[in-house]
Amino acid sequence: MATQLLASSDVLSYVSEHSQAEDEILRELRDETASLPMGAAMQVSAEEGRLLALLVRLTRARLVVEVGTFTGYGSLCLARALPANGLLVTCDITARWPAFGRPYWRRAGVEDRIDLRIDPAEQVLDALFHEYGPGAVDLVFIDADKVGYAAYYEAALRLLAPDGLIVVDNTLFFGRVTDPEALDPDTVAIREFNRLVRDDPRVEMSLLPMADGITLIRKAG
Repeated sequence: MATQLLASSDVLSYVSEHSQAEDEILRELRDETASLPMGAAMQVSAEEGRLLALLVRLTRARLVVEVGTFTGYGSLCLARALPANGLLVTCDITARWPAFGRPYWRRAGVEDRIDLRIDPAEQVLDALFHEYGPGAVDLVFIDADKVGYAAYYEAALRLLAPDGLIVVDNTLFFGRVTDPEALDPDTVAIREFNRLVRDDPRVEMSLLPMADGITLIRKAG
């Protein structure tokens, strides 16, 4: 997650003032994350966290998968929106960053709804397919290494329920997607991913100019 691209600071302040406030647990986790190297740029914004929670409730999700845990702010938003018998499976390649989030998950009373797996995302997604089968996951949130997005998307489609939703972060990537001179692997990967999803007849999608770009995807038909 990165900062809002298209809105002025005044508009962002207005949005914050007219949105439901973070509670103490979320605010403290945000503050601790912001103190880490690149923490403020990488964490999910408060507005996006509220959107994720709302989407979980709107889809009546019971099984949610998050690709890319970082310090667990998004995980906390997702898990809180689940019913008591719901489950969030979240994965990261290192236990270093999720360790910051665990105490906050515990304080919020949702640690038992979060299954943290420290393994490469493709490996975790493949394991979930074998554990739960096709069409078992209600919502997938992808916010990890950009070069892996296309592979995570394909794996998510295999897991996704017919009425499920895929949410993908960073699909405007600091605005670099529009810069022809931006040829770094991450920017190129996001451009290719955006074209892939736009042209995929299997899905319906909407790319929202919110935060760093958020794409919503559901199966067509």
